[in-house]
Amino acid sequence: MSNEPILLDCTLRDGGYYNYWDFPQDLINNYLQAMLSSDINIVELGFRSLSNNGFKGACAFTTDDFIRSLDIPKSLKIGVMVNASELVNGDLQKNVQKLFPETTKTSPVQIVRIACHYHEFFKAIEATQILKAMGFVVGFNIMQIAERSEEEIVKLSIEASKWPLDVLYFADSMGSMDPKHATQIIHALRKEWSGNIGIHCHDNMGLALQNTLKAFEEGVTWLDSTVTGMGRGPGNTQTERLAIEIATIRKKDLNLTPLMEIIDNYFKPLQDKCGWGTNTYYYLAGKHGIHPSYIQEMINDSRYSSEDIFAVIDKLKVEGGKKFSNNTLDSARNFYQGEPRGKWSPESLLKGQEVLLLGAGPGVKKYKTAIEKYILKENPYVIALNTQNCVSESLINAKIACHPIRLLADYRQHLQSNSPLITPYSMLPDELQNCLSEKNEIFDYGISVQKDKFDFQPNFGTLPNSLVISYALALATSGKAKKISLVGFDGYGEEDQRNTEMNNLFKIYTENKSSLKITSLTPTKYKVPTSSIYSL
Repeated sequence: MSNEPILLDCTLRDGGYYNYWDFPQDLINNYLQAMLSSDINIVELGFRSLSNNGFKGACAFTTDDFIRSLDIPKSLKIGVMVNASELVNGDLQKNVQKLFPETTKTSPVQIVRIACHYHEFFKAIEATQILKAMGFVVGFNIMQIAERSEEEIVKLSIEASKWPLDVLYFADSMGSMDPKHATQIIHALRKEWSGNIGIHCHDNMGLALQNTLKAFEEGVTWLDSTVTGMGRGPGNTQTERLAIEIATIRKKDLNLTPLMEIIDNYFKPLQDKCGWGTNTYYYLAGKHGIHPSYIQEMINDSRYSSEDIFAVIDKLKVEGGKKFSNNTLDSARNFYQGEPRGKWSPESLLKGQEVLLLGAGPGVKKYKTAIEKYILKENPYVIALNTQNCVSESLINAKIACHPIRLLADYRQHLQSNSPLITPYSMLPDELQNCLSEKNEIFDYGISVQKDKFDFQPNFGTLPNSLVISYALALATSGKAKKISLVGFDGYGEEDQRNTEMNNLFKIYTENKSSLKITSLTPTKYKVPTSSIYSL
């Protein structure tokens, strides 16, 4: 075991979550030369995987043939990463042989790292012996180790010491570690493990580089990083900064020009587009041990405002968010209390009526005059979503809102409005009920959220999500309205995922046997029937 630092750059593997591991080959070749100039020892080119669901680029599979097509500097060692879940699902030896059909006598891969959770380590460690017999240098990356007790970490180190493992990595998956905690983990590993230790840090709290350097002081020699920190959510230790620090330790001069050129020309524009890197949300997630994927999902979903994100963090820090789950995220976003219920039945107002829903799109303002004339002529029951106020308030019969976080942000406007408010009042948190208690008229229509489902009861609706449009569709249907008209549901740009989500929502609704006829009276990008507000 040497005390010399070994720098491993895993940009194309960890950064691939943003572009489906589809890096241009000329970029990869330039990147490899930049790694050589930056005195990086090992490049982990990507994953080696058997899973083939949906399109992924070459760095998701990193086959031997693909590696051989690259211009790899001779002194640069090449590695790949395997997920332990792919090894332990079925016959481990056969899975290893499928993933690595060539030994190091012919394969351009020299280093194999296996990423695993604590419980998978004891099932997958046998792969070490198989891979070592094939000539590979083998490492294990233990994810979320910062959440494990000292006793569990010592148990892991005991098991590792029984196998011909080259390096034992620990990953700060939650980004919650500080230098003191890193030192404690290293000391626990050293109780029984005497081999090389590696570290992979996330930068939630802006401590990735500091933790990495502290780990090196404590004897950790394998040090991970990525260019610009590219990686899921807050990203990782930045290669360009770690290389500078280690060059000082090595007493070597660096030529960072090639690296900075590809950063300026490729990685920085991609970072501006994708947004990896730490911020206040990631900092709080790291502080409270919340999986960074929750933050990444919310940041990338424009329906989440700052208030939403902070509220979800507050909920997860109490209920636990160490393991990412879309269901948990949806639950954290809903905040509804108890069984679905309401004290008001919309049938009393809506039966046999046309319901006109006012959305928040620019079409409301553009066609305001025509919309107001239509309302005066046809006399529909007009419901404005959230705080839409472009149309004259005197023409609005009610406003509707169901998302508690949105309600909390808008409650003062609702108190000032003369229109009744339709909301699942009795299912809202006490704090929010108190905020709305001074509202002169509230129609309490309950809500239940179940994936891919609409159902309509007299005083509550079951919806596939907590969007206010879903709530409004359920309300009109429960109320046995005649039909639903839409204005101001313009839609989004061609590539915007929200169009797909809304189209799926309308599809689920229209496939329900109780659904009403929906027509948009202003232009829309959604797949709903459209007529003109002028011709009616």
